[in-house]
Amino acid sequence: TGGHTTEILRLLSCLSESYSPRHYVFADSDTMSEAKIHSFEQKRAEKFSNSQFTLDRIPRSREVRQSWASSVVTTLYSMLYSLPLTYRRKPDLILCNGPGTCVPVCISALLLGLLGIKRAIIVYVESICRVETLSLSGKILYYFSDYFIVQWPDLKEKYPKSIYLGRIV
Repeated sequence: TGGHTTEILRLLSCLSESYSPRHYVFADSDTMSEAKIHSFEQKRAEKFSNSQFTLDRIPRSREVRQSWASSVVTTLYSMLYSLPLTYRRKPDLILCNGPGTCVPVCISALLLGLLGIKRAIIVYVESICRVETLSLSGKILYYFSDYFIVQWPDLKEKYPKSIYLGRIV
């Protein structure tokens, strides 16, 4: 909710205006992120006059401390919302950083690519708080992302496909 949103907005602040429109996807129970995104986009609009964005909510795929077994069911439920959303938006690039909500969105994008509808580049940035191990989302998306970025050298050693750029958020 709060931490992941702050990290992703820091990353987005470095992007040029050519990354537009931006489509934000977050959990339907997450009210904090919506406010942070609106504030970020309001400031961005002062810098770039043609700034465009949308907000989309999907069911949360996994709650904190939710059992593994039940999270499979809730993630599949979240996929039911993610597939039509991803089909409608047809993103060129998905930039995500760890909340469980990103997993069904990325899997939906992968399915669209496999079906020949639209291929999206998936860039996963592991949260800066993940120093020694990957998050659950990271463990899943490590195998499916086009670019997997870590912010600690120990993670680069453990996960050779990853890209270590230092601390970027």
